[in-house]
Amino acid sequence: MDFGDILNQWDNNQKEEKKRAREKAKVPQVSHKMANAPTPEEKEARKRAKLAAQGRIYEAQMEEDAKKTINPMELWLRRYGVTDKDKAADEYNERTKMESREYLRTMRPEARIDLHGLTREEAWNRLTGFVNDCIRRGLKKILIIHGKGNHSNGSDPVLGPMVKTFIEQNKNLGTSGHPDRSMGGNGATWVIIK
Repeated sequence: MDFGDILNQWDNNQKEEKKRAREKAKVPQVSHKMANAPTPEEKEARKRAKLAAQGRIYEAQMEEDAKKTINPMELWLRRYGVTDKDKAADEYNERTKMESREYLRTMRPEARIDLHGLTREEAWNRLTGFVNDCIRRGLKKILIIHGKGNHSNGSDPVLGPMVKTFIEQNKNLGTSGHPDRSMGGNGATWVIIK
C-alpha cells in the first residue's frame, strides 16, 4: 500500500461519513422522554403533596423556604432598620424645648377662645370643648379671653374666677398666668397644656 492508496481510502471514508450524516438528518429526531412528562414544578408539587399526605408538611415548607434566598444586606436592614440620626436629634431637641418651662412661658399661644358675653355654664361648656380639641390637636399653650368684668352689673367679675376654677380642676392643664397688656392683660389667661 503506497501513499496514494492511503489518500484514496481516507477520501472514501470522508464521503461515507458525509453520506451517513445526510441520511441521519433526514430521519426525524425522536425524544426519549415520555409524551406527557411532568415539568419540574409539577414534580415539586407532587413531592409536596406526598409529604403532606405523610404528615410531613413542615419538611416540605422548610425545603421550599431553603430555596428562597435573600441578600444578606437586605435581611439585616429588615431586621434592624435604618435610623435617621439627624431626625432623632431634632425630635429630642424639640421635646426638651417643649419641656422647658421658660420656653413654654415665652411662646405665643397656639389657640385662643373668647368667652365675652357668655354665662358661667355656657363658658364652662365651651371651655371644656375647646381644651379637649386643643389636646387632640397636640397644642401646648392656649389663651382664654374672659374679660376684666367691667360690665358686671354691681357684682364681682364672673368669668375670671370661673376660668381659674376650671384650670385648677382640669388635670390636663398646668401652669397659667396673665399675658402682657397687649394680649389682654388681666382680662385673659394663658394656660400650658400638660
